Amino acid sequence: MVLNYDTVVRTGIAKQIADNIRQAILNGDLKVDERLPTEEELAKRFGISRPTVREALKRLAAQNLIRSRRGPTGGNFVSRPDPEGLSKTITGAATLLVGVGAFDIDEIIAARMETEAVCCRLACQNREDEHLDIMTAEIAVQRDRATTDEDFCASDVRFHRALVDASANGPLRLMMYTVIEAFIPITNMITFKVRERQRVVELHEALIDALRRRDDIKAVEQLSVLLDYLKENYTKAVEARSPAAEDKNAK
Repeated sequence: MVLNYDTVVRTGIAKQIADNIRQAILNGDLKVDERLPTEEELAKRFGISRPTVREALKRLAAQNLIRSRRGPTGGNFVSRPDPEGLSKTITGAATLLVGVGAFDIDEIIAARMETEAVCCRLACQNREDEHLDIMTAEIAVQRDRATTDEDFCASDVRFHRALVDASANGPLRLMMYTVIEAFIPITNMITFKVRERQRVVELHEALIDALRRRDDIKAVEQLSVLLDYLKENYTKAVEARSPAAEDKNAK
């Protein structure tokens, strides 16, 4: 195990210690399941107090980089990377960026088209019946008139999550987590009042049909139509919320 115990600046010491250990984990100097030195040992080697060490370890635990275990053989251990946990961190940042207008709809649609098209192609090769069953079940939810707008949007997310899962590609699923969990909910929140549910359902059914037949060309084509429809409704929704439209409605 290799850690840099050099003297650290006294400002934000807990963060610096956490960053030091985090870097050792990312560099591979600290291995998965390896036990960290005790709080007392870390305090002595870094030349800081145990409460400061404890704060640093809390930061690392919050990032899912370490886990604690009690008992005679307990202590703090390096955790195996959690793709979902890491993705949630990225998703939170992406949601914030979308919310403040850092990305426009053209960028979002282009990103979804390029990345989800890859998922469609791989899904046509690797999908299992269970993936089709999940997507079909979501269509049933979307068809139900009793389904609220909020539940419809949640079902849309689950539908596309199943599509990504059907690609059977771990790195791609990690990359797509932000698209599915951040971009789709944000655009749904803006477009739900102007889109037609039945049209969304029809496009989802066409996409499933292409996946069922393992027709990757048709699947990508249907995805393109779906995203064009999303963009069209996004534009309508934004225009309806413009000051000019509000003044017109007020009259």
